[in-house]
Amino acid sequence: LPGNHDHPPDVAAGLDGPPFVHDFARRYGSWMFVMLDSTVAGEHGGHLGQEQLARLDAVLADEPDAHALVCLHHHPVPHGSRWLDELMLANAAAFFEVLARHPGVRALAWGHTHQPFEGMHGRIRLMGTPSTCMQFAQDADEFEVDDRPPAYRWIDLGDDGGIETGVEWVADDV
Repeated sequence: LPGNHDHPPDVAAGLDGPPFVHDFARRYGSWMFVMLDSTVAGEHGGHLGQEQLARLDAVLADEPDAHALVCLHHHPVPHGSRWLDELMLANAAAFFEVLARHPGVRALAWGHTHQPFEGMHGRIRLMGTPSTCMQFAQDADEFEVDDRPPAYRWIDLGDDGGIETGVEWVADDV
């Protein structure tokens, strides 16, 4: 997924060919994975255009029996850091309206915040992931990097729609 510092066509070109698959949505077994581009050229905050929201709605409607994991770069809910929450998904309410129509949506995942996050939005599990580079200080009013090491989130998706997940912090000496 492209981030706010990426140029989406360059990301797509760089991942054009095996072993990469660059699809908007793809089903694997009982799970549907939807990859949204929330970037806005020249901006740090995110937005999902009407065309992308309509496409999301259609894909989820076409696969009503699938469990869905929806991924995007920008966070759709506040994290409690004033400066960072000014850069979240601008039209999160419209996004959640689409998701609410589809009971198969099990979870959302994002990474923009460089912070771990766990929560719920109704029946939808929310998972923010820290960065494999540097972490942003939590609950900060202004931009601040903290001293936590790189990390990643792992996600195990069960055929029954169950989700197990955790955050692994990479030791400084590795």
